[in-house]
Amino acid sequence: MAKVLLFFVDGVGLGDDDASTNPFLNATLPTLHALLGTDRITQSAAPTHGPRASLIGVDATLGFDGTPQSGTGQATLLTGINCVELHGRHYGPWVPTGLRQVVREKNILVQAQQRGLKAAFANAYPEEVLALSLMPSDAHGARARRGVSFLNAGPPLAALGAGLLTRHTQALERGDAVASEITNEGWREKLNRTSLPVISPEEAGVNLARIVTAHDVTLFAHYATDYAGHKQEMSVAVQALEKLDRMLGGLVEAMAEDTTVVMVADHGNIEDITKDHTRNPAIGLVIGGVAVARRIESLVDVTPAVLSLFN
Repeated sequence: MAKVLLFFVDGVGLGDDDASTNPFLNATLPTLHALLGTDRITQSAAPTHGPRASLIGVDATLGFDGTPQSGTGQATLLTGINCVELHGRHYGPWVPTGLRQVVREKNILVQAQQRGLKAAFANAYPEEVLALSLMPSDAHGARARRGVSFLNAGPPLAALGAGLLTRHTQALERGDAVASEITNEGWREKLNRTSLPVISPEEAGVNLARIVTAHDVTLFAHYATDYAGHKQEMSVAVQALEKLDRMLGGLVEAMAEDTTVVMVADHGNIEDITKDHTRNPAIGLVIGGVAVARRIESLVDVTPAVLSLFN
């Protein structure tokens, strides 16, 4: 049976052909360039169907004015439901309260399980944050609540709904999970997990490939690109893109031949260092599935396109 990875990247759009503002035109991205057969990862280049992958622009505006945001964008991407329409506007950074049940109950991981497929959420999350989320709201202070708020992003909400937020420190130490920031350095520095090894982006890609091989549908979420975009500094954006490219290199090298990777963002940001979020098309990169790429026009199409591989 086919294997599919939904690789979510936060805040990555397709920007202009302007090297003064677009870090894609300054970064060294050998994996992406080889997959696509082009070094123009810009809005004007999409769609591109390269030797091993397709580049598409994915509409994140969903028919609404304003700048697309993470909360409603992630909810839409992960469910196939226009959550901007349900909420009435773009909203972020977290999934709005009124949409959290929708994400928990109708997300791609739950839909995969309902089809009898084996699903996985590859990200590691700190076990104490998950434990705090199960306590009554008055049982922990403001600082703890801020930690729990990260579980209101789309990917962990989806994992909670599917019962798959189960990879924590020990899994990360074994290489049976992947840190959202890829190399484990954030866990070591911010969570004092100094026993964790610092790994290369390529090693993280290999670890992710191993998880994907053991499941039918896998979700992985990477947020550092959005953080980098908000810095509005070319060097920071270039470094973030190069780290992501190196991880993709390890993933592609190690993954099985029957694997399809669908890498999609919730909105634009990093592709233009003069702005925060943008109304540019979100990036869509499909490795190993041109037919899937041609099914995706907006964020609403992502989950149905991924699951179409199992029809």
